[in-house]
Amino acid sequence: MSTTSLPTITPERTALLVMDFQNGIVPMAPDSDALVERVKGSIADVRAAGGAIGYVRVAFTEDDWAAVPETNKSFSAVAAAKMLHHEDDATQVDERIAPEDGDIVVRKIRYGSGSTTDLHEQLGDRGIDTLVLAGISTSGVVLSTVMDAADRDYRVFVLADGVADPDAETHQVLVEKVFPSRAHVIDTAGLRELLRSV
Repeated sequence: MSTTSLPTITPERTALLVMDFQNGIVPMAPDSDALVERVKGSIADVRAAGGAIGYVRVAFTEDDWAAVPETNKSFSAVAAAKMLHHEDDATQVDERIAPEDGDIVVRKIRYGSGSTTDLHEQLGDRGIDTLVLAGISTSGVVLSTVMDAADRDYRVFVLADGVADPDAETHQVLVEKVFPSRAHVIDTAGLRELLRSV
């Protein structure tokens, strides 16, 4: 993917969001080990350039489950089944790409990264106006976060090979037809090139 027509990245105003790369979700992604390795490389690239890393995980407390209304088609089922408890191993970030001191870490209880967290406040406190998105799944957290971040006027990049979905067709339609109107779609190699050109 060519980076010639892309805006430049200012690393100190940029955050790579690593979304839902947790033990209970990573195995659902096609070729998940390779996916994690690519994202691990991007984390290292962004860190080396002086950018921020943000981790988003989906996890619930007992109070969170109790507060999910039956009107919520997706999460009422999660709450009823008492899934994704915040202390369960399934909700912990994959240890291969675990957060480090100084990283942003938020716990969400809906699809989007920002709707039930203080993520945007933390990004604002750091002066971040550019987001690079990696996540599972393309049709869940990535879609929701792209839409929200675009509406909040961030410059948004989606890592085409750093996002994955159990449904290949859905993934392809989003990455090729939906995201480009709201975000710059690049791959992990393209991100490395952009960071090196700074």
